[in-house]
Amino acid sequence: MTTLVGVLARASDTQPVDDVRAMSIGGRILVAVLTALTLLFILRLVRRGHLRGKYALLWLAVGAAMVGFAIYPDVLVPIGNAVGISYEPAIIFLSAIAFLFLVVVHFSYELSRLEDRTRTLAEELALLRADALDPHTPHPQEDAPELDG
Repeated sequence: MTTLVGVLARASDTQPVDDVRAMSIGGRILVAVLTALTLLFILRLVRRGHLRGKYALLWLAVGAAMVGFAIYPDVLVPIGNAVGISYEPAIIFLSAIAFLFLVVVHFSYELSRLEDRTRTLAEELALLRADALDPHTPHPQEDAPELDG
């Protein structure tokens, strides 16, 4: 029992792992290069028209933040101290999870909106096809007031 207390006392005299915060220059360069390649890929998608502008701005902002964290990883230290997180990469993971949650909620909203729009367009197309086949057939929609929207 005494030896366990001695080992713990000597361990407390050493520098804690949390104070070792430096990322090597090679690691910074690797992360910066990978992030720059990701940004170039996003720009390529935009130029080819595969990614809409509003989503491109979102992902370019995320990429720019990633470049910033790659070049200056010590920025996470005061953030971690303010929030009470001692392991700084956990801040990145927490932020990524929260960001992706918001993206999923936004895409669910867009999907619901597009489903409603598709249903409305399908109904209008069915009415137009019915008119094209038999223009003398009355439709219940003709007497209903028009809705803006």
